Order: sequence, then C-alpha cells, then structure tokens
Amino acid sequence: MGFAFTTGPDTRRKPGQQATVGTNGRKATWARHIPSLRSLSFFSPSVHAIAAMAAVTLLTACGAGNGRFRIEGRFRNLNRGEFYVYSPDGGTQGRDTIQVADGRFSYNVPLSDKATFILIFPNFSELVVFGDNGKVAKLSGDVSHMKEIEVSGSDDNELMTKFRMSANRMAPPEVKKAVADFVGEHPASPVSMYLVDRYYIRADEPDYAAAAKLLKTMLKADPTNGRTALLLKQTETLKPSAIGAKLPQFAATDTDGKAISLKNLNGKVNVVSAWASWSYDSQNIQRWLRRYKTAKGNDLAVVSLCLDGDKATCLRELKADSINWPTVCDGLMWDTPLMARFGLATVPGNIVADADGRIVARNLSTREMREQLEKMLGKLDFGGSRER
Repeated sequence: MGFAFTTGPDTRRKPGQQATVGTNGRKATWARHIPSLRSLSFFSPSVHAIAAMAAVTLLTACGAGNGRFRIEGRFRNLNRGEFYVYSPDGGTQGRDTIQVADGRFSYNVPLSDKATFILIFPNFSELVVFGDNGKVAKLSGDVSHMKEIEVSGSDDNELMTKFRMSANRMAPPEVKKAVADFVGEHPASPVSMYLVDRYYIRADEPDYAAAAKLLKTMLKADPTNGRTALLLKQTETLKPSAIGAKLPQFAATDTDGKAISLKNLNGKVNVVSAWASWSYDSQNIQRWLRRYKTAKGNDLAVVSLCLDGDKATCLRELKADSINWPTVCDGLMWDTPLMARFGLATVPGNIVADADGRIVARNLSTREMREQLEKMLGKLDFGGSRER
C-alpha cells in the first residue's frame, strides 16, 4: 500500500499542542477529503527539516508531564507525511494533524482527565488511542499493515491493541460477539465504550437495542460515568431510525432559509443523504439522486445534510451539481443535530424510506442506491452509462 501525503506546518493547531514537522514539497491527493488540511501553508523543505529534528529531540527527551498527554512513535516504511487526529469526547477541540519526520512523530496536548483520540490515516483507516493525564501512548508498526499497528503505554491502550489483533482474524459477526464478551469482562473500561460505539452504533447496520443493553451493563459497573450515561441516552434516541422504523420527526432550516420538516419527505421513495465537498463518493450519490429525481419528479423526495463547515462551499457544490432539493448546512459538521436525529455517523451516509416513511435501507453505496431506487421506482435508461 503506497501513501501520498500533504506536508507543511499545521496552521490550525491549538495553543499547547505540538507536533513534529516534515515536508516533501508535494500536496497529497487525499488532502481534499479533509477540510482542515486544505488550508495548510507550505515553506522551504530545509526549514522543515531543521524544525523537525529540533522538535523530535525536544519532545522525546522528557515525559508527557502533569496535565498533559502525548502520542509518539515511529512507523516503518514512512519517512515523512501527516495524519489526522480528533477527540470525540473533548480531549482536544476541533481537528488537528500529527506530522511525521524521518519516520518519527510526537503530538503533545493538555489533558487533565481521560479522553479518547481517533487517528485517521491517508487511506481513511481509523486507529483509537486512549489518553490520560501524564501518560505517553506509543505507536509502532509498519504503515503497509495498518491493522497491525501496536499502541502501548497504558492498560487501556494495551487492552485495545490485544482486542484489535484478535479481531483482525475474525468475521464481522464474530467481532460483534467478541465486543459483547469484552464488555462483560471489562464493563468499566473506556475501551468497552469505544467498541460498543464503533461496532454497534456507528456500524453500517447498527444495532441500537443491543448497544443499549451493553451500555446498561457498563453503567451498572460504573454508575458515575457520565460519558456512558450520555452515550446510552443518545443510543435510546437512535432506536427509531433503525431499519423497519419510521422516519423521525425533525425541524431545520435549509440553505435557502426555508423551514423544512418531515413533511418534505412525502414521496413514494424518500432519501436522506449526508455528503460533503471533501467526499467524492458522497457527491457521486448526490449526482445519481439528481438523475433519478429529474426522471421521477415528486415520486422521489430528498433532503440532504451537508457536513462542510463553510456554507459558501456547500452552496458552490449545490450549484455545480444542479441540486435543488432542501439541503441543511449549519456549519456544525459532525455535530449537526440532524446527523444524530437520523442516526447517521458517516459520509457518505443515507437513509431510504418508503411511501409510508418506513426505513428500508441505510448507508448505501452509489451502486446499492441505484439498485434500491430501481427496485422501488423502476429502472431508468441512462444511455449505457455506469456509475463509478
């Protein structure tokens, strides 16, 4: 697996966060998918190299320190580049990058309590790191085998690494059972919360009822854990958006300033589609929906959720693709209330419902969306063209 990276200093880093700096002078093909990477500035490679050496030496010479947490490590088969990091539970605000120089990297952030950090790599694979006050999480492995990257430095990270290595050899149904077994053995561990969220809630086919049951087990083991209580509450609200349930009531304002609600989804087939300018696949689905909408008129009703942080970008893409159905873009990105309301957690993400508003499919690819619409509305003649 070959990587291409954007390099340069991170202009979005928050005060107190540090990372090594590296450059190869090239802009990566994957950067367009992540908004925070599109505004990076670029300076001379020699300046970057000097800064990288100094930063690595300084940051690896001492521990994380009281009130701080550090992620550090060294990857084989990777000299320079960067990857994406965010925290879903408040460990850091917004999105940031961890930059790699000479295969090494270090990311230092203020942290007074435990938190979860999600690393997103150029191939969009996800790696979780559990942070704690004064701790250092150490990553090691070969970037050609991302599933085998090891994270150590704390009991939580070592537990997660052990589970992940075991899960690599399992089929999806086996992984879900393994998660349930893990929760039974470690109900108070933050690893359990991540696993339930990842494999039961954010899964392509979520199982909110099973997730709620596991979260109740965790809450019984640690009744004071507010994060578990909040996730349980959110999961309970997602149950109505499972396949077989009816579309939930909602209210929002679209990009034209008009109020929209469940009344806008009144077609024979109804689609809620989450997209963003940095996701080609989600835009491809939008274009296919436009073609079906043009051919089928009011038989197909669509409401879109744009996860771009900049409304101007959203409007530009809507105009370019001739999208004229209601689109919500409130600038809150992943935190937009409608994502949670519809139980969507990915881009692309979507829900298909029938004329009665009953959900029949979720999170379809472009091909699967075409097949689902043809099944419900009949085939269309596209002149021999095929979706990508």
